[in-house]
Amino acid sequence: MSGDSFHHVRDFGFFELPGGLHIPLPEILGLQITKFMVLQVVAFAFCLFVFRGLAKRVQTGKPVEGRFWNFWEAIALFVRDEVVRPTIGDDHHDHGHDDHSDHGHADHSHSATGGHPADKYLPFLWSCFFYILICNLLGAIPFLGSATGNINVTAALAVSAFVATVFYGMKAMGPGGFFGNMMPDTGVPGAFGKTLTLGIFAIEVFGFFIKHGVLAVRLFANIMGGHTVLGVILGFIALGANQGFLWGPITVGSIGMQLFIGTLELFVAFLQAYVFTFLATIFIAGAIHEH
Repeated sequence: MSGDSFHHVRDFGFFELPGGLHIPLPEILGLQITKFMVLQVVAFAFCLFVFRGLAKRVQTGKPVEGRFWNFWEAIALFVRDEVVRPTIGDDHHDHGHDDHSDHGHADHSHSATGGHPADKYLPFLWSCFFYILICNLLGAIPFLGSATGNINVTAALAVSAFVATVFYGMKAMGPGGFFGNMMPDTGVPGAFGKTLTLGIFAIEVFGFFIKHGVLAVRLFANIMGGHTVLGVILGFIALGANQGFLWGPITVGSIGMQLFIGTLELFVAFLQAYVFTFLATIFIAGAIHEH
């Protein structure tokens, strides 16, 4: 393989079709358009199509009809009622853990049109969930791939979550209150108490960056790891090509395991979108409430 060919393979600057046919992707303003960029546009366009359609149906005031539309509506309501509202809580969240528990059960009684204080964060969190989900699911289609299997993509998502957390935190608490949350009252008097508070503040700030960095690594590792396992299992077929009668059992076993892992990958696609959104919700909740 020549150096130029390796460069394109490394950067996924092409679409690979059955038969080994490569369709090169163009450059725009000197920027190489990659396969993952195209897949992200596909994910965005699909999300736009689905939720513009859902919004128009909800605006009529009638129940959403159709299995396709009900499927996406059910997932959206699950994220709202089981993740965002219970985790962020309502205006009385700071009154204590008992209040939080009670409100977690009462969240479901709010109208579907909104009105719960946590709903203001839904546009961002819904966007995270469904964008990641569609990117993950595209990887189940042969010859495509998961954009979330690229660390640059997951890093951009983590930066978005970081910016959202800081923005919502400062909007709710003010800059002083936002950073004040990271400086607890240790109850220790004197210079030592101030030093201890500053030390805890430094640890909290460092941990704030680390937590969002983990969002990128966790999503990337799980998606990339799944595809790597599939590739290794199918590679056993090639390794067994010269093993005589063993090639048959190896091939059958490899394909069977590939089907099993592929099915598991569909579950992981939903799970990792849920985990990212849930953690982002926790970080926002911690930024907008005193603790």
